[in-house]
Amino acid sequence: MKMIINRKRYDTATAEEITDWSNGCFTNDFNYCAETLYRTKNGAWFLHGCGGALSQYAKSTGNGNTTSSGETIIPLDEKAAADWLARHEPDLFEKYFSHLATDA
Repeated sequence: MKMIINRKRYDTATAEEITDWSNGCFTNDFNYCAETLYRTKNGAWFLHGCGGALSQYAKSTGNGNTTSSGETIIPLDEKAAADWLARHEPDLFEKYFSHLATDA
């Protein structure tokens, strides 16, 4: 998927895929949700998210209250990317963002 957001190109085909996550539902489930974290060659972070008609990625079909599956790209700043990794892949958090962590 490719999107231009604030005159910046985000392309899943050319960015480095860091890791992905899904909620475990089948892709034909209305609640299905999956996200993949990417980093561009210029160091920008973004999520590619997709999901079913009842997920956060649902799109309106234009007929009132009806939705269908959808997908989008969400640019992330360093803190948001670090927070996403800390929640979903703590080991990768250490690899990419250890400079943001402090000992408790």
